[in-house]
Amino acid sequence: MQSFRQSERSQLVRIPVDQVLIEGMLELPAKPSGLVLFAHGSGSSRHSPRNNFVARVLRDAGFGTLLMDLLTPQEDQVYPMRFDITLLTRRLLLTSHWVKDHLHTAHLPIGYFGASTGAAAALRAAAAMGDRVRAVVSRGGRPDLAGQAELMAVRAPTLLLVGGLDTQVIDLNQAAYALLSCTKKLSIVPGATHLFEEAGTLEQVASQAAAWFGQHLED
Repeated sequence: MQSFRQSERSQLVRIPVDQVLIEGMLELPAKPSGLVLFAHGSGSSRHSPRNNFVARVLRDAGFGTLLMDLLTPQEDQVYPMRFDITLLTRRLLLTSHWVKDHLHTAHLPIGYFGASTGAAAALRAAAAMGDRVRAVVSRGGRPDLAGQAELMAVRAPTLLLVGGLDTQVIDLNQAAYALLSCTKKLSIVPGATHLFEEAGTLEQVASQAAAWFGQHLED
């Protein structure tokens, strides 16, 4: 079991899943009120500047974050594996169980932040976890890839964030939103494209995500 020294608040962790080790950066503020697990999109990684920006805002709001790669570097070179939602979901679930066994995170309520295809894995995992996942946020996600039955089974309050110029993904999110029976919100960020690269748009994503987790994740 890996541990923090008293002065440390961040640690590179290696999580055993499917006979491989996936790497993640676990970072905790002084008194975290919850832990948000990040599921990245296809072709992205835990080094994603967009997700790292959101993670910093969440830590400033009092939440711990775990940004991890659900695929090894070798697996990520196999293009179809990036879209294997079943595989990504299983690994997110195994990571969630690892978190619940980790000395410094076992007591923390869990939330998921998913981007692109990672949002589908986050929602499918939330459906499987039931009340053990408190909240889900999707950024520019593909929740439709989670599957209709899985979307209908999600109980965690879910926020879908979509760029206002990302018209195709708006349609897919609206269809997924209609299937969700949990507490839910679809928020369209004006002037944003799929990656939220436009000035001020990623800040809106981070602010809304922090507010959503603040409302639904904290005990």
